Amino acid sequence: MLGVIVVLAAAWFGIDLSTSGEATSQASSSATTTTITSSNTPTSESISSNSDLDGDSCSMSELPQEADEVVDDILAGGPFDYPDNDGVRFGNYEGVLPKESSNYYREYTVETPGLSHRGPLRIVTGGSNPTDPEVWYYTSDHYETFCAITDAEN
Repeated sequence: MLGVIVVLAAAWFGIDLSTSGEATSQASSSATTTTITSSNTPTSESISSNSDLDGDSCSMSELPQEADEVVDDILAGGPFDYPDNDGVRFGNYEGVLPKESSNYYREYTVETPGLSHRGPLRIVTGGSNPTDPEVWYYTSDHYETFCAITDAEN
């Protein structure tokens, strides 16, 4: 019985009980966190909470290839991979992006290869016209940080 409890606890906390002799642990919470590592995904230079962008920008060439497809879909007015979630109002509740009216921002899912759910990658646009946004932002960590996309419409 104790063995079952140890295995369940190890699974809960992400502890690797493999026989290779190397045990690693990773804290887990009720929300699943996925880390995407890519040499061209902006991270440290992205804007963080309560920031005003201060020049933190990224180009499409720095973003995952899947972001190109999302930009094309936005400019075409769809269709979107997640029609119930894409193109809907983004509330900016975290206050990371510049303060605007409540219906200014919209969010769109950027596919994360290998995941069976939406994942953390998003493009957020702002402006009155959904197919011709005034501003474009990218987040690789589900709204914790953003970079302003400088060339989305090029």
